[in-house]
Amino acid sequence: MTFLVRTKKRISGFLKALFKKRTCRIGIYGPPNAGKTTLANRIVRDWVGDAVGPVSEVPHETRRVRRKEDITITGQNGSSITIDIVDTPGVTTKIDYNEFVEYGIEKEEAIKRAREATEGVAEAMHWLREDIDGVIYMLDSTLDPFQQVNIMLVGIIESRKLPVLIVANKNDLPDASAARIKSAFPQHPVISISGLEGTNVDELYENMTSYFG
Repeated sequence: MTFLVRTKKRISGFLKALFKKRTCRIGIYGPPNAGKTTLANRIVRDWVGDAVGPVSEVPHETRRVRRKEDITITGQNGSSITIDIVDTPGVTTKIDYNEFVEYGIEKEEAIKRAREATEGVAEAMHWLREDIDGVIYMLDSTLDPFQQVNIMLVGIIESRKLPVLIVANKNDLPDASAARIKSAFPQHPVISISGLEGTNVDELYENMTSYFG
């Protein structure tokens, strides 16, 4: 074997080792106002000092899929994972422009937002079918988890055989109950957090490195 051939093989092996690390696309899914963007912003701020998008009490503030790339999360045991966070619009069976009107938004703007939100849900479902490697499924732990949209979406995720972590958000509120969510989805890990306050997000990061890695 010539020196040139040996050199080429060494360079090839080095490049393979250098680029063998694969980035996982982790989608944050769930119904409207569950806290998806709040969590996405916290993850991105904690690890790269940036943000994904604005949040609001108005439903469907996130109406397009947003993606933040190359976020490396390290667990307490030293394990790490590099991910793209995909923040998605709240998935629901029906989007009515009156939802926006109730928050003081003019009818014309409300209709526009409803149309954008509907398109955003279709976009989120396309990502789920084609481009997502794992799912964080967000639920408001003050609400009943046995809703049609939750059963439907988790069923779709399971049919794709994607790893899914169920996150019971808003555990800082008085009516929060992670137990209700665990009873609804006993086959999946459930992590109780407050995305707003940051409670238990370290536990979530630890689970992400092991479950999606």
